[in-house]
Amino acid sequence: MTSFQVPRLASSILSPPALCFDDVMFSKGNEVLLGPCSFTLEGLGPTLVMGPNGAGKSLLLRLAHGLLVPTRGQVTWSGEHCPRQAMVFQHPVLLRRSATANLTHALAVNNVPRKMRTKLAHDALERFGLTARSNTPARVLSGGEQQRLALARAWVLSPQVLFLDEPTAALDPAAIKAVEAAVREFHQRGTRIVMTTHDLHQARRLAADVLFLSGGILREHTPSETFFDKPVSREAQAYIAGELVE
Repeated sequence: MTSFQVPRLASSILSPPALCFDDVMFSKGNEVLLGPCSFTLEGLGPTLVMGPNGAGKSLLLRLAHGLLVPTRGQVTWSGEHCPRQAMVFQHPVLLRRSATANLTHALAVNNVPRKMRTKLAHDALERFGLTARSNTPARVLSGGEQQRLALARAWVLSPQVLFLDEPTAALDPAAIKAVEAAVREFHQRGTRIVMTTHDLHQARRLAADVLFLSGGILREHTPSETFFDKPVSREAQAYIAGELVE
């Protein structure tokens, strides 16, 4: 049985291993959808993955998380073991159960002792402002509540790396603020964040570094200050200026 560690303070968590894309390409039929691209993510980030629709942002996250296998190249982690990971999608995948049961089920699947599950679930629901909704079927929660529940489900598993695919798309300002606060909590606890977004203002608030894609090609990987103040590529310059990017 896999041992489970209760979430700890960021100061006591070792930085996760580096994520390396080495000449990675993903194709469907004869169409190249992403790459080839090479980069390394070290430290805690948050890394914001940006670019226009169809740029390959979601593909990059799915390849990084191991949901897809590259057509060419390798996705690897430095060190001996793959880190504990979680992923939250734009439209959360939730069970037809209560909010609490969604969390206790995830804990059970990850071999957390039964006697610990309820307390961990309740603590996470309280942290994400969902205590009053603990017995509500997850699928009737509002969009913002569902997203917070998905984040709470990730939280109880104490991931070293968290992938977020447009987690605030179509949410109202209050829900966006709550999700961003949750992202900061993960970061402060020592979880590496890799997140896609279209929102330039959100990226300015959250990003330590930026991966910018267009047309399936990685155009830039730079610190956030460099990306927003002095982008190198023509495509990034146009994107920041609000112009159409192919």
